[in-house]
Amino acid sequence: MRIHVAGTELLTPGDIRVLSAKLGITPTKTLGQNFVGDGGTVRKIVSHAGVSEDDHVLEIGPGLGSLTLALLETGAYVSAIEIDRKLAAALPETVGERHDRPERFAVAEFDALKIADHELAVPPALESFTPTYLVANLPYNVAVPAILTALEALPTLRVVDVMVQLEVAERLAAPPGSRTYGVPSVKTAWYAEATRGPLISRSVFWPVPNVDSALVRFERRDQPDADRAEVFAVIDAAFSQRRKTLRQALAGWAGSPARAEEKLRAAGIDPSQRGEKLTIEDFVAIANVR
Repeated sequence: MRIHVAGTELLTPGDIRVLSAKLGITPTKTLGQNFVGDGGTVRKIVSHAGVSEDDHVLEIGPGLGSLTLALLETGAYVSAIEIDRKLAAALPETVGERHDRPERFAVAEFDALKIADHELAVPPALESFTPTYLVANLPYNVAVPAILTALEALPTLRVVDVMVQLEVAERLAAPPGSRTYGVPSVKTAWYAEATRGPLISRSVFWPVPNVDSALVRFERRDQPDADRAEVFAVIDAAFSQRRKTLRQALAGWAGSPARAEEKLRAAGIDPSQRGEKLTIEDFVAIANVR
């Protein structure tokens, strides 16, 4: 059951503009900044994720703090990663003014794509922080690598629930054989089961983006018994020439078309198939052939 903690004041559209002006910030396409100023939307994201009291939640790209405050409203502990120096510096003040338990929040300034090289910020109320949830409004231009990087670097994550561009959400949750199934679909399936969530109106953003958004949820699964780098190499090769049969597409990876066919047959895969028909288990079987 979701808990709303008293003393949490969410950001409004007017607050977003006032804070941006105060900080001298103009949202940039380079950083994929589109701020959410609608309380109903950020609560929908948090509810979809299933965050509740005392959960340890990682947030990537908190921006001005709209989603951050909704996460804290549940009574969760939140550690944020923000690449923008001005935003990272302003977040603790925003949280302190609008939430009555600011000691449950901490932020670190670095690039989330380099998360393996950094320590997560630990909220002052805790001695250590072990994230089990990742909840974020991800910049469109780095959504897929950010998800893959976090899942690889943070094995304690059990649930990743993020808002991304609708097209990206559909690719990530696409099943084998579908039109949008591709490299992001298969690589994320190595770590987790993906499910596309509800649409998010573009009107809740400032500035208003030219694309629709949606939620996508990942639930951690046991990783296959295989070398991840080798499996990912097979996936990349299969989709680099997705209109070709696997016998041809995997020729470079295997050494020759004949060797590719040999490996495919040993894995129980029809060499005349295309990569878009294969599951993550199929790619693992191919990679494991010696």
